[in-house]
Amino acid sequence: MGFWALLNHTVNLLAPAFWLALLLPAISRFLLKNCAPAHSYQAQAAILFAVGSVLLVAGMVLFGRDAKIGTYLALVLLLATLQWWWQRGKSPRGR
Repeated sequence: MGFWALLNHTVNLLAPAFWLALLLPAISRFLLKNCAPAHSYQAQAAILFAVGSVLLVAGMVLFGRDAKIGTYLALVLLLATLQWWWQRGKSPRGR
């Protein structure tokens, strides 16, 4: 495998973590307007991307290949739970 093919595969492996890391903080700030975020947008996106990347690589090692639904499910659940925790588990209704 050449350099460009390896780069293409790596970018495509990490793309779900990248997009979730960008969208989750933005969506949570829109939906949970009454909650102050624990970190800046850039810090949240960077941490979520790092955690998501580690999870995707671990899923590829565990399952022996990329694009398993279990890995994507774990990615969404872990990153959404982390984002919820940063918002201190508060809902807009104050529960």
